[in-house]
Amino acid sequence: MGLPAGKFICASNSNNVLTDFIKTGVYDRNRRFYTTMSPSMDILISSNLERLLYAMSGDDAEVRAYMRSLSETGRYSVSPELTEKIRADFYGAWRSEEQTAGTIAEIYGRGMLIDPHTAVACGALEDYRSATGDGAPAVIVSTASAFKFCDSVLAALGRPSGAEGAELIERLGAETGAPVPAPLAGLDKRRVRFTETVEKTEMTGAVLRMLGLG
Repeated sequence: MGLPAGKFICASNSNNVLTDFIKTGVYDRNRRFYTTMSPSMDILISSNLERLLYAMSGDDAEVRAYMRSLSETGRYSVSPELTEKIRADFYGAWRSEEQTAGTIAEIYGRGMLIDPHTAVACGALEDYRSATGDGAPAVIVSTASAFKFCDSVLAALGRPSGAEGAELIERLGAETGAPVPAPLAGLDKRRVRFTETVEKTEMTGAVLRMLGLG
C-alpha cells in the first residue's frame, strides 16, 4: 500500500514455529506446545500465514497443497525461491520466558510499563538489529495493556504478589505508579452482569435461547 517499510519483523515466544519457517522455509507444527505469559502468541498453526503464502506465490493450487500437507502430516516445505522472497520482506525472531521477563524489567527501568507481548516484540527488534546492524527507525505494534497481565508483569519486575483478581490490578498500579485503565479501575465493585455457565456441548442451545430462538 505504499508504506516505506524496509522489513517486517515477526516476533514469537517459545512457540517459535514462525521463526523457524521464515529462516528455513519449513513449517512444522510437530513440536512441543508451550503455555507462556504471552498467550496470544501461543500458537502452532498460524491462520494468517496462508494469506501471506498466496500473496507471495500467487498460486492457489500451490498454497492448497501446503495446507493439505499441514493437515495430513503437520508440516510442509516451500520452495527455496519462495523462502527467499519471504525473507526479503520478513525477519523472524523469538524470545524465551526469561528473556521476555528481562525485557519487561529493562523497559520499565527506562520509564515505560509494557505487557509480555510487547516485550516479545521489543526483544525481537533487538535481535534483528544485533544480527543485521540495521539501525533504521522502527515501529513496535503494542496491542495490550500491562494491566491485562498483572501477575506476569509484577513477577518480571521482581515484585511477585499473592493477590488475585481485581486486587492484582490495584497492586500493579500501586507498585509502578502507572494509572489503571478506566475500564479496569474498580472492577471488583461493579455489578455482576453474567452468572450462567454452560458446557461446551450446550453452547449452541444457549446462544439460541439468548436470541429468543430456542
